[in-house]
Amino acid sequence: MKKFLMVVIICLLSASFVFAQEKGTAKEAQDLVAKAIAYYKAEGKDKAFAAINDSKGQFTKNDLYVFVFDFNSVCLAHGANKALIGKNLKELKDSNGKRFIDEMSQAAKTKGKGWIDYTWTNPTNKKIEPKSSYYVKEGDMYFGCGIYK
Repeated sequence: MKKFLMVVIICLLSASFVFAQEKGTAKEAQDLVAKAIAYYKAEGKDKAFAAINDSKGQFTKNDLYVFVFDFNSVCLAHGANKALIGKNLKELKDSNGKRFIDEMSQAAKTKGKGWIDYTWTNPTNKKIEPKSSYYVKEGDMYFGCGIYK
C-alpha cells in the first residue's frame, strides 16, 4: 500500500511539473515574436501570416501564440482564433473595461515595442487572470504574443 501511495504521489508531482512547464514565459513570448518577424522578413507577408494562423505551427508553443495587428486595431493574423482576422478590435475591452487592443496598437505605433497588461479569460482554466502581451512594431503593423502571469 505504501508503494502504491508513493507511486501516486510521484505521478501527481510529475504531472504538476509538466503542467507548469506548459505555461509560456515572458522570454519565450519575446523569442516567438522575434522568430515571427524574422520569418516575415525572409518569406513575405502571405507566407508568414499563413504560418502564424496555423494553430499547430511554428508560431505557437504551449499556451503562447503570435498575433499581428495594424495600428487601427485590425487583426491581420492570429495563431489562436482565425475568426478574429480582418476584424477591428479597437473597442474590445478586458474585464476591467480597458480597451487593451487599442492601447497596444497606439503604443506599438508610438513606442515601437513593449508590454501591455490587462485581464483575460485563461482558456485552460476558464478563469479571468492577469495577462501581459509583448508587442513589436514592424512597418505599419505590430507582432505580439501574450502570457498569463
